[in-house]
Formats: sequence, structure tokens, C-alpha cells
Amino acid sequence: MNVRGLPRLLGALVGAAVAGNLAAATCESLAKLVLPNTTLTTAQTVAAGSFSPPTGQPIANLPSFCRVAGVIHPVEDSLISFEVWIPSSGWNGKFYGIGNGGFAGSIGYSALAAAVRRGDAAASTDTGHSTATGEPNASWALNHPQKVIDFGYRAIHETAVKGKAIVGAFYGSAVQHAYFNSCSNGGRQALMEAQSYPEDYDGIVAGAPANYWTHLLTSALWDTEALLGAPGSYIPAAKLPAIETAVLAACDALDGVKDGVVDDPSQCHFDPSTLLCKGADADSCLSAAQVDALRKLYSGPGPRIFPGHAVGGEGGPGGWAAWVTGPAPEKSLGFEFGTQFFKDMVYQDAKWDYRTFDLEHGVRKADEKMAHDLNATDADLKPFARRGGKLILYHGWSDAAISPYNSINYYNQVAAKLKAKETAAFLRLYMAPGVQHCGGGPGPNSFDMNKPMETWVEQGVAPGPIVATRQGRSRPLCPYPEVARWKGSGSTDDAANFSCVMPEGAEKKPPAKTSK
Repeated sequence: MNVRGLPRLLGALVGAAVAGNLAAATCESLAKLVLPNTTLTTAQTVAAGSFSPPTGQPIANLPSFCRVAGVIHPVEDSLISFEVWIPSSGWNGKFYGIGNGGFAGSIGYSALAAAVRRGDAAASTDTGHSTATGEPNASWALNHPQKVIDFGYRAIHETAVKGKAIVGAFYGSAVQHAYFNSCSNGGRQALMEAQSYPEDYDGIVAGAPANYWTHLLTSALWDTEALLGAPGSYIPAAKLPAIETAVLAACDALDGVKDGVVDDPSQCHFDPSTLLCKGADADSCLSAAQVDALRKLYSGPGPRIFPGHAVGGEGGPGGWAAWVTGPAPEKSLGFEFGTQFFKDMVYQDAKWDYRTFDLEHGVRKADEKMAHDLNATDADLKPFARRGGKLILYHGWSDAAISPYNSINYYNQVAAKLKAKETAAFLRLYMAPGVQHCGGGPGPNSFDMNKPMETWVEQGVAPGPIVATRQGRSRPLCPYPEVARWKGSGSTDDAANFSCVMPEGAEKKPPAKTSK
């Protein structure tokens, strides 16, 4: 048994005892509810309409709900803030855990609002520290190992246990079905729950998971080295559209439809040297040093560490200009996350200089100090699968933040631990062409994973193709390793004219992970 899973039975008993021994309570009376290592600071009924959270903008169009806020303090130097929102009436019996992006640090008020509008009860946590939303800031972790543990796994688990207990106390009946759906770091949290606390949730959706945290952020610094390690190797944002145009020219039509999207980058063998400048430098071409840097970005630091970037996600908002190259050297989000991680978590040195980074030493040190607390890479999900849990993974093929090949690797590792029938009974992976990190991008990027998951858990109907849409175009997202192929007639903007098929040679060999 994973050592993190030892307290989970106690947590389940706490929730069951509270739900089983209390009649339905008023919202305000929940302030007197006693839960282990927990102080409830707020229990108030919020009238239907608009609500102004402690941080952020007012939220409108809300039903009446019971808002419970508190802190969990399991050990010294751990103070986990959380909130639980419960519909005052019309509850559907479901509970949703809400994840966090980046280095976390805030309550997800908009996600709580969306949940109560659906009739769900939901809980969110700041994971034990407070930082400005959207800032890659890990300074809170410096010399605070317990806060790193809270961020890594403890806060999400504790919030699930306490949240379900509070909902059960309010209604006088236990939660019927518990779900978790989040992306990026939230996808890592999702997989941490599946591997370490399989009783917490019945259905888990993990989008673009940052589950191989130590190697992902090592790879981010490898990207920086590739871009800045040689004179003239940095690729400015102005050249990214030319790279994406060349990739599309080489591979857009491989799936039989020319639509501005590389449907399956694993089958695209784009050669960066085709962009080599034949005369003066220009935004439409690359120097020899830049061609070499581009090859490195696609290949990555090696399969032992982390896969490289997929072709096709270079341009546009949310692409490489945000995550990989940045608007200027040392200004990308990948650089910010990587340096913050090594400075404040791995080396515990606020003055650490990334220019001293050594790949082999860095990844070894990161694994030694942080893998246990931050990586959700244990592929043995048998306890979760055999208790009836369901897991959906999804990842955008144009994700510039986290290589989509990482999700394929994880899926294959989990499947290798089980028989094919067991895998099919609890696990699905959906690769989304043209979708960037957790959304956006040129491909159909709007899709609902909640409904297919709920249908699977509650009715036993496993998900098949899931329709994604964008600006009048729809396409099926296919259960991996199947891919969508146009039937040869009808509009290529209509999902009904596509079918999910096995790619040629898929049974014989795994897909290529990088370009040339």
C-alpha cells in the first residue's frame, strides 16, 4: 500500500460517521460541526443572485447556497484553507473536488459557482498557502517542507474528506457520487488522488496532467538551455508563425483533411532544416543555430527524463510564445516555473542561478527531494480500478506547456499493469487535435468530460467518442489509440461525418514520440 494511503480509511470513516449520525442541519449550525484538525470559520446561507468572494470579481446568477469556509491544520506549519459550497435546495447528490493550476495558492471561486449552478456540492482549497492568482510563485515553499507536502497531495485529500463530511452533515445523508475534474497541476492532483486515495472519488478526470512534476520542470530548463545555450540560438516569437506554417504544410493533410490542424503529430515527421535561411535573416526562416535549437525542443531531454514538444502547437496565443520561447529570453512561463521550482523547492536557495543548472544533477536532485511528494507517476491503479473507480485522461495535441506525449506514456504504463479488459473497464484517454494547454487553440477545443464520466459511474455506460466544437466546427475526440477520420463525404466541419478508427500500424508499434 502507498504510505500516503494509510490515513484514508480513517477519513472515510469520518465522513460516514458524520453523514450517518446527523439529521439535516441548517447552514449556520454547521459552524458547530467538529471535524479532526479542522476549524470552521464561516457557515452562512448566501441568497440567490450575486456573491462577492474574498478575492476576485463578484459572481452573478447564483442559486441560494450554503457557504462553509475553514482551515485544516494536520501538522505544525500546515494551514490549509478551504471552502465548501452546497446548494440550498435541489442537490443532485453529487460532490465535486476542484483542482488548482500552477503552484496553486487560491480558492477556485468560479469553479465553485459553476458547480452549485449545476446542482452539485463542491469543495476547493488553496493547498495550504496564498499567492496571487496566475503568478508562477513558489517562494512560499522555501524552507517549508510541510507546505510542499500540503501542495503535493495532503490538501486535496483532506479537503475531499472534510468536504464530503460537511455536505453529509448539511443534508443528513452521504454523498452519492464523488468526482474530481481538473487540468495541469489539477490533473496531477487528480492522478495523485487516484494512486494514493482511491476511496476519495468515484470518477476522476485528469486534463493535461503535470503528474511527472520533477521531470516536467527539469524539461522546462532544458528548453531554456536549448534556446540560450549557443550564440544566436534563441528563437524570437516573431518566427513562430513561420514554424507553424511549415509544420502545417508538411503534415496538415496527413489525416485526409486540410483544416489548419495536425490531427496526429506523432505521425508528422517535420524536418526543421527546411526553414534554414538561404539568404539574410528574416522572420520567415531560421539560422543554423535556431534550427538546432528547434530540433532540441522537439526531441526533448530524452525519454528517460521527459518527451519533447509535439509539432503543431508553436503559434498563436497560448502557444510557444507563452510557454517555451516567451516574448523575450528568460520570459516564458516554462522558464518561470522551472526556475521557481529548482530555486525554492529543490535547492532551497533564493539566490540560486539557473545558469549553473546541470541536467543530470538537476533531475537526480529533484527526484531525491521532491518526487515522493509531487509526482503522481505510480502506474499501479489497481486499488482505484477494482473498487469501481473510473478515470478519464485528456490532453491537447498543441499543448506547449506539457508535452502531450507524457499523457500517452502514462496511459500505456497504467495499461501495462492490468489486463486489457480491466483497463477498458476503468480508463480512457482522449487526445485533442489542435487544443492547447487545458483549452484554446485552433482545433475544436470545447468539450464536456463531466457528463461522460457521470454516465460511466452512475449508469455503467463507458464513454466512446466525445464531440468537441469550435466556431461552427465539430469533431469527435476518440478513445486512444483510435483517431478521427473523415468518411469521405459530407462537411468536414461536422463530427457526424467522421469515424473513430485504429491508425495504421497501431497494433504493431507505438507511435513516434518526436519529429526528426
